Amino acid sequence: MGLSKVLFCFFVIVTVAFCQTYNTKYDHVDIDSILANKRVLSSYIKCIMDEGPCTSEGREFRKHIPEAITNNCAKCSDAQKRIIRKTSRFIRRERPQDWDRVSRKYDPQQKYTANFNKFLSEN
Repeated sequence: MGLSKVLFCFFVIVTVAFCQTYNTKYDHVDIDSILANKRVLSSYIKCIMDEGPCTSEGREFRKHIPEAITNNCAKCSDAQKRIIRKTSRFIRRERPQDWDRVSRKYDPQQKYTANFNKFLSEN
């Protein structure tokens, strides 16, 4: 189980660094609709993995994944943290192979996995 959780959560966040927090433009995204639609979710995963085209949101999200993994989403709003946790839990449970692939890409040495998993287990 890797840090792929972060990747999927960030699909939704797709934020830009502004001061000490990410842009809250996507805080009200309908994550349930994304997670319920296999085609849309697969598109986000392909974007994150550099295997397919990205929406502007996907590109923005992909840009922030490495930092968010290393600092446990320290620059995320409360809404973004909720979205990340929900998305990560879903992907880990429903699409474990994708979770593993994303984890290997963004944390190949698993230096941040334990701390990020703690972050994900919080409410």
